[in-house]
Amino acid sequence: MKKVMVLAGSSSKTSINKKLAKYAASMLQNCEIQLIDLNDFSLPIFSVDTERDHGYPENAKVFDKSLREVDGIILSLAEHNGSYTVAFKNLLDWVSRINTKVWKEKPMLLMATSPGTRGAISVLETAKVRFPHLGAKITGVFSLPSFYDNFNNLEIVDDDLKDDLVDLVVQFEKKL
Repeated sequence: MKKVMVLAGSSSKTSINKKLAKYAASMLQNCEIQLIDLNDFSLPIFSVDTERDHGYPENAKVFDKSLREVDGIILSLAEHNGSYTVAFKNLLDWVSRINTKVWKEKPMLLMATSPGTRGAISVLETAKVRFPHLGAKITGVFSLPSFYDNFNNLEIVDDDLKDDLVDLVVQFEKKL
């Protein structure tokens, strides 16, 4: 059975990106889901001085090990001021010091959502360009605009958006 890491690039306990990532993961067939919460990977703010003086934090090593143990990744990014959240970026910075191929050449379904009509497209575009350099094999990219209008009762309510995501999940699963 294939193992898929599911995470949101947000530390919010009520993350809409976590809801979207879990929803996408629920469409997978015959996969073991490993739901990751960024709050379980508390880290000092990255700096070369901290790295030199203390080495890699244990939580960065644990996250890196978790990535090695899965067959694929479903990631939905939250957007803060057009970019990654601080919690996600800090984890990414630490893990990239352990191995620059953070995503371990694993298939990735890359998503984002926001309450606004742009659906966190800025952070999604940044990640789409940057993540392949960090070892992501992006199988599909999905943006869900206007989360509170398009997601209700734990699912996407707009049929066209739902169909788009279903197709991307199928493509992702074929690459596992």
